[in-house]
Amino acid sequence: MSLEISRRDLIKGVGGLSAASVLGLTSATGLDAAQAASSKQAVRFANWSLYLDYDNKAKNYPTLVDFTKKTGIPVKYMEVIDDNDTFTAKVTPQLRLKKDIGYDIVVLTEWMASRWINGGYVTKFDDAKIPNKKNVLPFLLNRPLDPGRHYSLPWAGVIAGFAWNTKHTPKGIHTMEQLFAPANKGKIEVLSEMRDTMGLILMWQGVDITKPFSQDKFMNAIDYLQKMIHDGFIRQVKGQSYQEDLISGDAVAVIGWSGDINQLNAQNSNQFGFAIPDSGGTFTTDNMMIPAQSPNKVSAEAVINYYYDPVVAARVANYINYICPVSGAQEAMAKINPAQVHNKLIFPDDAMWKKLHVFHPLSQAEQISFSTAFQKASGNA
Repeated sequence: MSLEISRRDLIKGVGGLSAASVLGLTSATGLDAAQAASSKQAVRFANWSLYLDYDNKAKNYPTLVDFTKKTGIPVKYMEVIDDNDTFTAKVTPQLRLKKDIGYDIVVLTEWMASRWINGGYVTKFDDAKIPNKKNVLPFLLNRPLDPGRHYSLPWAGVIAGFAWNTKHTPKGIHTMEQLFAPANKGKIEVLSEMRDTMGLILMWQGVDITKPFSQDKFMNAIDYLQKMIHDGFIRQVKGQSYQEDLISGDAVAVIGWSGDINQLNAQNSNQFGFAIPDSGGTFTTDNMMIPAQSPNKVSAEAVINYYYDPVVAARVANYINYICPVSGAQEAMAKINPAQVHNKLIFPDDAMWKKLHVFHPLSQAEQISFSTAFQKASGNA
């Protein structure tokens, strides 16, 4: 995959972070004054942990604080998503009964977002309320899950690869053989996101995951995963909570997400390394959607619109260190944190894009078959 990021001169004549922030707020709200004044119900925003800029001293989320100051719309932000399957399972009964699930915005990975869209569980955007949609990177505007992006917008791009404790493995991990080295036995964790863990194993086995492949090839990869679990190399298959085990030392090597590792390093003196495997890494997006029974759609659309302003997007990307999906954010980053302007884990170059691969869309039969095999191998079925 290659990418050409368009250049937009959005902050000409504006100096300093505070001025840049004001610009972001001015262009990003999507609400007129009357709507803002009448909107008192908090937008309930469900997201993954470490996925929004956070001020440790003030104990708040600065971009959300600025949004509420500008619009008068309160936001209740909740870090309640650790895994697509487990989160969806919790709210499925309400979704099926067409009831309010307790959230006005949810952020889910492409394959699960597609299931919500196809199931009629999310509401269609009013594009007039989200004018900043025009700032989404062009190649992300027509993903298979939602051509034209009428029901979802990309929150961030996600890279899955290898991560490790640099004190334990100073030379790093770049191949599957290095991940499952004897020195790591019993202290390896892999993601419960099937497409990431199995995608990396499949590519290492020579399978092109961007195109349909046979059941036999998938089961060969499952056999390898199962062997690594049975032989005691893998201690757990889990969601985003693998971060806690890296910090504690219970895990020293993982299949994990790039942004998580960047954030852990910021909090733990650059103790961890991350690399896209030589055989290839996976790429997908997490996506903002509004559940169909949300009673707060207009305000939720205002929040969504706000985060596609390039300055606001750059502020978030500076903190979360995931791939930023917004055109102009790389230029805006120069005013916010010049050291991040050329961070390839936020703004990949063509060479990095060539190493990243998107797991092909699965048929319903494949989804059931592959997921069942993965859950069984993981010990969850």
